[in-house]
This record gives sequence, C-alpha cells and structure tokens, in this order.
Amino acid sequence: MLLSREFTFDAAHNLIHYHGKCEKLHGHTYRLKIVLEGTPDDEGMIMDFTELKAIVNERVISRLDHAYINDIITQPSAENIALWIWNELDGLLRRENCALYEVHVWETARSCVVLRRDDMS
Repeated sequence: MLLSREFTFDAAHNLIHYHGKCEKLHGHTYRLKIVLEGTPDDEGMIMDFTELKAIVNERVISRLDHAYINDIITQPSAENIALWIWNELDGLLRRENCALYEVHVWETARSCVVLRRDDMS
C-alpha cells in the first residue's frame, strides 16, 4: 500500500553548470510529494499524516522554503533537489512497517522529477 502527502515551498536558485535561461537567478513555487510504501500497523496506519507532515516540515520545508537553494545544494536541479530530500528523509521515515518509496519534485505545474527507492540501489 502507498501513502503520500504533498507540500509546497518557494525558493530561488540558479543552475551554474547549465547554459540557458536557468543559469540566471530565478525562483519557483515547488511542489513536493512524499510517498511511503508499507502495511498498516496495529492502529490501521502506514504512518500518521501528522507525523509525516512534521518530519518533512522540520527536515525539508523549513530549510528550503524562501531559501537560495544553491547555499544548500551546489547544482540544484530538480533531480538533485529530489536526491537531497531523499537523503534527508530516508532514515527518518523507515519503520518496521514502511519505508520511503518515492520523492516527486515539481518545478512547474507540468515539470516533475520522480526518484524511487529502486533508483537508490
């Protein structure tokens, strides 16, 4: 079974190893989707949505929202942002009954990258 929650954050970045308009400083309203895979526990939940929200807000949103992402991630492409988020959350979201399964990062309403557990092997 899959459980997911979505978040948004606003941030600025520029892609220093890229030649095109995104090499200039600009911002996005990012959309983030965290997906867990697991089985319901004795309370009937994979994870309480409130707990998932608190973990993601503390480890990711509080650090990226209204930030210059280059101060945190050297080349902050959507792919590298997803990888950074994965590394921040993977250990914290691993339980007996569940684990992080996917991280989705949208830079725009139509442009998204998906990082899956299989990609981390």
